[in-house]
Amino acid sequence: MDPAVDATLRAAFALLFLVAASHKLRDFGRFRTTLGDYRLLPGAVVPLAAILVVGVEIAAAITLLASARRAPGPVAAAALLVLYGVAIALNLARGRRHIDCGCAGPAVRRPISGWLVARNGALAAAVLVGLAPVRSRPLVWVDALTVVGATATLAVLYASLDGLLAHAPVLARLRGEA
Repeated sequence: MDPAVDATLRAAFALLFLVAASHKLRDFGRFRTTLGDYRLLPGAVVPLAAILVVGVEIAAAITLLASARRAPGPVAAAALLVLYGVAIALNLARGRRHIDCGCAGPAVRRPISGWLVARNGALAAAVLVGLAPVRSRPLVWVDALTVVGATATLAVLYASLDGLLAHAPVLARLRGEA
């Protein structure tokens, strides 16, 4: 893999996890409640688990950007995404489709869905591409522009697709499909 592609992939996923952590920190009480609504942990453990989730998201982002060793960042990020997907899938299997996914921040409430499980699986697979060997070549100034531009483009694309997924149920109701 080209080092500019590797840097873009790592920067994009670090940004994803930093934004996710900031959403949770913006209204930590609501995030704690959302985590408890999943009913996967005993109530007494939820406050500590909420702190741990935010800490691990921040650590994964930092590791993606700063780790001299390549594997820990992508593996930690993929593990988090798979964990989130499993939590959603378990609640879908229980018929608990009404709970908030907790992935859109305090301003938006989004019920869990199979699309979120698929999204997390696809993101986990994408971040694991960061484990591929990187060919050795010096990075030059144009690579920095490429990484910044590609990371920004990926962030906008992700936000756009995420917005479409969030509004799909409303659009289906408007069309009379739901």
